[in-house]
Amino acid sequence: MQHSHPVSPKPHANPVPPTPTPQPLPNTKAEPVGGSASQDANQSLQAALDKVEATSPAPQQTDVEATRPVHVLRESKVPSSRMGRLWNYGGLAAGIMGGAITEGIGRAFGGSGSGSVLLSAGNMERLVSKLSNMRGAALKLGQMMSFQDSKMLPAPLQEVLQRVQDRADYMPARQRDKVLVANLGPQWRDLFEEFEEKPIAAASIGQVHRAILKEGSRRVAVKIQFPGVADSINSDLDNLSILLTATKLLPKGLYLNKTIDNARLELGWECDYEREAQCAIRYKELLANDQDTFLVPNVYLEASGKQVLTMDFMDGVGVTRIKSFTQDQKDWIGTQILQLCLREITEFRFMQTDPNWTNFLYNAKTNKLELLDFGASREYPDTFVKQYVQLLAAASRSDRETVKSLSESLGYLTGHESRVMVDAHIKSVLTLAEPFLASAPEVYDFKDQSITERVKALIPVMLAERLAPPPEETYSLHRKLSGAFLLCAKMESKVRCKGMFEESLKKNGFM
Repeated sequence: MQHSHPVSPKPHANPVPPTPTPQPLPNTKAEPVGGSASQDANQSLQAALDKVEATSPAPQQTDVEATRPVHVLRESKVPSSRMGRLWNYGGLAAGIMGGAITEGIGRAFGGSGSGSVLLSAGNMERLVSKLSNMRGAALKLGQMMSFQDSKMLPAPLQEVLQRVQDRADYMPARQRDKVLVANLGPQWRDLFEEFEEKPIAAASIGQVHRAILKEGSRRVAVKIQFPGVADSINSDLDNLSILLTATKLLPKGLYLNKTIDNARLELGWECDYEREAQCAIRYKELLANDQDTFLVPNVYLEASGKQVLTMDFMDGVGVTRIKSFTQDQKDWIGTQILQLCLREITEFRFMQTDPNWTNFLYNAKTNKLELLDFGASREYPDTFVKQYVQLLAAASRSDRETVKSLSESLGYLTGHESRVMVDAHIKSVLTLAEPFLASAPEVYDFKDQSITERVKALIPVMLAERLAPPPEETYSLHRKLSGAFLLCAKMESKVRCKGMFEESLKKNGFM
């Protein structure tokens, strides 16, 4: 539904995401290094450094991933009271235990099935349905854990967490309007020429509506927070911790408490849309000289509040959804995203830490990458950044002793660990730094990378042998780095990682 103030709502077709075709990327002065993909990787890196102006032909129709299952948005009231949310958690726990009993009885009488009865197909469907309905901390924790190690989580549970990444119910208009009135006043519709009644997306914390501002007729996306989410963070996470522990859905040794503490911190940030607005403004300023490559949406504070955030509507398509990219384009996108990640650490000391691939859009008309979602943006202390970058630099030189020493200074190691633990930790750091190794190829092919798999293989040892949890900063930082590597791998990008890393160290005083 679309609403044009002050006329009554009228039927309107559901909005369809734009589907532009990827266009040729910027030409630069870079020297070829052999092969079109390698040549473009070199050109792309030089383009990012020299800020060469890019030109693009008009967009055409594209192939957007057609095999991806379409999730139809579903309306349901958000349980907003603490008692209501507690009741839902209790019902979920009872449902899981009941489902396990039913599954066990069925198998005893000749039914099919293997593995834990707690992880039955019926119980996994219960989890998906309840997380999508509860939203808030429950769904956010599931999304965060979906970016963790798949080998640490049972396959059925990992599948559930993947399914809820971009899935949530949306709230009825009555609940939505209460939030809008509380934040923008009873005449909130006067701010808009048009406001589409049905959201175009719904996630863990809120839903997004397409609209047109009355002032300037700007096309905007209006993010509206679900009621009760911010106030229920602590109780939600406590209840979820009890549920996961009681049902034994997670393996022993996983740092559930630290994961939940990290979720508690980040959820507090993400529920504060005023904070997110300032983070988006800051990020736009940081990339002010990179407008030929990146586009950060403008924030409209006059149409925003603690639980409502209005920003420019972005027309791009998620980079992993477009099937018709050439290899050169895959290389360019991988280069820009990985270089931005390095700049966040070494230059900005400020990072958008959400690794969700849907936060990176490609706009064929402008030939730019559009960046979204700044709720989990955070600063890193200079002392941490300095030692962490030195740690990566030592790893790039395969300097095991310096890696060990800096790991103790940062708090990854206490100095009293077993040799098995120390070896596993050092190996994980060296593996993470593999694309930046002095011995690495000039152009690193992420298509064939096994970084994430090799790090995953070491995690069980580190969980069993670790004497202290890693630094708090690590959770978000490694999640973002892993997400960037996995994105490059999914896109099969070829990137000049080694040269990029060395340039970043030199430019920011680390060499």
